[in-house]
Amino acid sequence: MPLRYLLDEHFRGPLWRAIQQHNAGGAYPIDTSRVGDPADLPLGTLDPDNLLWAERNGCVVVSFDKGTMPGHLARHLQAGHHSPGVYLVRPNATIREVVDYLVLAAYTTDPALLRDHYEYIP
Repeated sequence: MPLRYLLDEHFRGPLWRAIQQHNAGGAYPIDTSRVGDPADLPLGTLDPDNLLWAERNGCVVVSFDKGTMPGHLARHLQAGHHSPGVYLVRPNATIREVVDYLVLAAYTTDPALLRDHYEYIP
């Protein structure tokens, strides 16, 4: 079963459009939700609550927040929670690199290897 993703609210523009464009092609769709789309995850939701939502819904968080997200994840885990994982997008990554990475990771990554930690992508 492919990985599912939760995009933080910083990805509401070009990355989201690129994912939609990719998914319209039909091959290897990316299963993605965005902060602000589910009724129980409105825009402005804080990262600790995004991690809780992602845990409940089995989604890997995709974020630019390299300065704060590792600390939020550490506190999330210290509180006894778990995480399907967090991908932190490198600032110099192109939209195409991120989409390609998310597709490849969704279909080839063993979820157990990402559980409860973060990785920088691509």
